[in-house]
Amino acid sequence: MGINPELVGRVFPANQSYQVGREKIREFAQAIKATSPAHFDVQAAKELGYSDVVAPPTFAIIVAQRADAQLIADPASGIDFSRVVHADQRFTHHRPIVAGDELVAELHVDQVREMGAGAMITTRAEIATVDGEKVATAISSLLVRAED
Repeated sequence: MGINPELVGRVFPANQSYQVGREKIREFAQAIKATSPAHFDVQAAKELGYSDVVAPPTFAIIVAQRADAQLIADPASGIDFSRVVHADQRFTHHRPIVAGDELVAELHVDQVREMGAGAMITTRAEIATVDGEKVATAISSLLVRAED
């Protein structure tokens, strides 16, 4: 089964929320070798004007990939995850992510482009607080390789 071209324009509504915790931010920052004290120390973050420890900008990938998972799990998409290569990722931040945020993401399928026997799928995850405040937009391109 190929990638369903009718995915373009489809919106996967926000589902389960993600609670941003201090330890999650600290673990992520350590994993990517971020060095700002504001990622680890509440007082350092407050001295910079944040309400709590602040996440590195790429932390938004955690919420975005949870949204992408809905698309990949949908049998109607035609996506075999074992054939997926993450081709591109971009973020636009509307405000920093801080510990204590409760986030959701609505996923939009913006483009499906055939590439030989495979396809490139571009999605846009609109990340917001559960109260509706925009936090980030994550654009992701997934290359789905053709079957051998």
